[in-house]
Amino acid sequence: MEPSKVAKGSCLCGKVSIFASAMKTNLGACHCGMCRKWSAGPFLAVDCGTEVRIEGKEELTVYNSSGWAERAFCKNCGTSLFYRLRESQQYIVSSEIFNEPELHFDHQIFIDEKPSYYSFSNQTKDMTGAEVFAAYTQN
Repeated sequence: MEPSKVAKGSCLCGKVSIFASAMKTNLGACHCGMCRKWSAGPFLAVDCGTEVRIEGKEELTVYNSSGWAERAFCKNCGTSLFYRLRESQQYIVSSEIFNEPELHFDHQIFIDEKPSYYSFSNQTKDMTGAEVFAAYTQN
């Protein structure tokens, strides 16, 4: 089981705050085209499960980005905050909204969509898009 902790984070302007009861300390990078366009690079994120409380919801804009997930950002400052899986209501939150130095970068997803102009030096578990969908979708 991955280690987790209680965490609080906010957008750049501070109008939206996210409180996670069980933020995983393993950090991942998503290289899918949608995440890269949304965050101007790989989306670095942590799994915060379903026990998430949001303050400042009136400043939150939610975009239905696919049949299986939605993305949220602060409508005031534009900070990319999280994507939430529709079926499980699991929050995958931008690691950068938390002031958390104790994260462990251990996985990359949609590695087959990663452009060649950047790479990370860390040794990680890498999954293609097909492997992600096979591992995390129910049949």
